[in-house]
Amino acid sequence: MPIADRLAALGITLPPTPTPLALYQPAVRSGNLIYVSGQINLAQGALTARGKVGEAVSIEQAQQAARLAVLNALAAAQSVIGSLDRVTQVVRLTGYVASAAGFTDQPKVVNGASELLRDLFGDAGVGARSAVGMAELPLGAPVEIELILEVRE
Repeated sequence: MPIADRLAALGITLPPTPTPLALYQPAVRSGNLIYVSGQINLAQGALTARGKVGEAVSIEQAQQAARLAVLNALAAAQSVIGSLDRVTQVVRLTGYVASAAGFTDQPKVVNGASELLRDLFGDAGVGARSAVGMAELPLGAPVEIELILEVRE
């Protein structure tokens, strides 16, 4: 099933390609790999949640933020490759979680992104992964997601 159909079945519309917040490209292709710059939970130019997880942001809110961040990452990838149907493997997902002191459930937060990738790409949506706690993220975002994707010609 095409990725666009899977998105529709999940009731999801891919957002527009995110506008860079600084001097970088949202995604870059090198050979058969797409490197997607860190994406946060921006929707229509505004954060959907702000603050540290375990303090101002619940795990559930952060999981939703991670889902939105990965959708922004997929939009960036699509802008480079034309169609997400060309993705053959999620090679690596790195999730950064703005964490309150003592918060240690970063993997649960990043599951919000991982589960969506699995739902869209099946087994190919599950790659290597890191979930890292951070003191602060851009604009006060609770989550930032980076992807490396393998694509076919």
